[in-house]
Formats: sequence, C-alpha cells, structure tokens
Amino acid sequence: MQYKVKHLAVIMDGNGRWAKQRGLPRIEGHRKGAEAARLLIQNSHNFGITYLTLYAFSAENWNRPKQEVSDLLGLLGLYLKQELSSLHNNGVRIKVIGDLSLLEPSLQRQIHDAVNITCDNKGLTLCVAFSYGGRAEILRACKALIQKSSNHNLEMSELEFRQYLYDPEMPDVDLLIRTSGERRISNFLLWYIAYAELYFTDILWPDFSTIDLQNALEDFNLRTRNFGFARTE
Repeated sequence: MQYKVKHLAVIMDGNGRWAKQRGLPRIEGHRKGAEAARLLIQNSHNFGITYLTLYAFSAENWNRPKQEVSDLLGLLGLYLKQELSSLHNNGVRIKVIGDLSLLEPSLQRQIHDAVNITCDNKGLTLCVAFSYGGRAEILRACKALIQKSSNHNLEMSELEFRQYLYDPEMPDVDLLIRTSGERRISNFLLWYIAYAELYFTDILWPDFSTIDLQNALEDFNLRTRNFGFARTE
C-alpha cells in the first residue's frame, strides 16, 4: 500500500512501564525501546516516509533520577557509535534538535560528527529531539529574532519565522504517533504539529511493531485533512 505520510513524528512512551511489568531495571526498557526505534527507522524508509522525528529526551526529563538521566545519555552515545555507519551507508541524514549545550562536550562532539558525516545523504531524514521542549524552541526563536532585527520590524511571514527554529528545513508533521496509552502531546514540536493528525495507541513503545506502524499509517490514509478549513460535506 502507498502511504501518504511524509513526515512522521513519534513520542516513544512506555519504556519504563515495559521494564516494570517484567521486573527489570528501567534502563532495560530504554534499551528495548532503542531496538524498536531501529525497526521504525527501517520501516519508515520502506514505507516511503521521508522525514522521521523521534522524541528521545524531553527538556523535562532532566528532572528524572540522576542515574536514569546518565543511562539515557549513555544510551544515545552508544546508539550513535553502533548505528552511525549503518545509517550512513543506507543514506540516512541525521539531525538533532534541542538544547544540546546541557550535554557533556564529548557527547556534543559525537552528535556534531554524526550530523556532519550524514549531512549530504539523500534518503530518510532522521531527526532526534533530545533535551528538547517545544515552548523553549519557540521562545528561543523569538529571542533570536529580536536580537537580529536591527529595526525591530517584527512583521514577517511564517516561512521567515521558521528560519529561527532549530531546524528551518523541517516540514510540518503529517502524523504524530504516541504510544503507551497517554493522550497528550507533551510539549513536542508545537510549531510543526499545528495541522498534524494524531494517533494514540495503548501499546508500550518497546513492543511497537511493523504491524502497529502499518495500522497507524492506514488509519492516516482514511482521514480527510482540512488544515483548519471548515468541512464542505
């Protein structure tokens, strides 16, 4: 089946609960979640999705227990180390959005290298939202706009404003998926999801499979998008 989704965004929720249900440490849920993310990346390429944004670590996640935060940061570094070569060879372009200044310099360099190595790839764009908050992104853009506006003329188009966001090239989200039964957007991509279709599933993220992705994409295909305009039927 041909799917209409070009930009897919995913809130990968439920790793901790998955681990708790099995009597495992939370980090094991995050590791299993990383495997689910790897499968999603492969499937996104196969299903014609051109832009995939994953909510890997929110700005609020810094408030989690120090050990869990440390584990998540280490997992990101390990994932980049293990997967960069494969992603690059498959034409995946890597981007990372968020306040990366809060990360250790070594991890910042690792992210910077991954982005630079893959920047000319023409396949799937994989955007990882890490240390990310939607409100903070918009506030940051407003501050940058004011600082760079010599005459303080703030009349501009949405397209011009986008140039101050983390990723000016990011297209609007077509479909936002959230797993684990939670039905909220949690400060994710607030600018880009204005007209996105939302899909919620009770499945915990580590269990999210190819079939589950297909179900979400098929559901999207059945929807009629009006982008804020009133329906005519």
